[in-house]
Amino acid sequence: MSSATLVARRARRAAAVSLVAVAALSLSACGNDKDDNGAAANGSSSAASAAASGPDEASGSHSGTGSASESAGTSAGGGGGHGKGTAAAPASNLSPQSASDRCAAADMSLRVGDADAGAGNIHYPLVFTNTGKKTCALGGYPGVSLLAGDGQRVGSPAKREGGKGSVVRLAPGKSAYAALRTINDGLKDAPCWKTGKIVKAYAPGSKDAMTARTSGLRVCGDTFTVGALQPGTGPQG
Repeated sequence: MSSATLVARRARRAAAVSLVAVAALSLSACGNDKDDNGAAANGSSSAASAAASGPDEASGSHSGTGSASESAGTSAGGGGGHGKGTAAAPASNLSPQSASDRCAAADMSLRVGDADAGAGNIHYPLVFTNTGKKTCALGGYPGVSLLAGDGQRVGSPAKREGGKGSVVRLAPGKSAYAALRTINDGLKDAPCWKTGKIVKAYAPGSKDAMTARTSGLRVCGDTFTVGALQPGTGPQG
């Protein structure tokens, strides 16, 4: 074999090896690209899955937040409106103790009406009259005590009796009364108190004392009660 032929064969073998190497490198690059693309695809799929599951989980959490926001919105809207409605309620729906038109002691007079006896009980109407220039409101129980002629208190303050009644609106010159009650001597073993000459009273919601003289109010059997205010000057008024 000539040297030229040998050289040619070696050149062809070297070319073939080079082609095989190039092919191997190409295949390896393709595989890597595929792996990278697969990983990227998997990463994208995971991100998509996380994004899909994230809103659902947060939906539970955002739902809760959303509910709270809706509740806050309701509270800020409807609730706030309701609160304003309550705050703006008419004075006639408020108790006299908080109403701006509550009767003041300075604009009322106080007197004790005649005794009304029957069935062992003795009732005295305690009459409040509006002496002011505008309509005012009273309601509930007055605070009542008996005083002797020298101003010393007699016995204990009257205890509340019966239902609390409703608000009484008094136009100028109109009256409301509360029934004071005691019992006849001898119905109970407890002795009678010293006769009271003055009735000291506080209108419902007022801290200003009012007084009225009486011809003589004697409490017996330790029974001294006061009822809620009612319109008028008493059963016989």
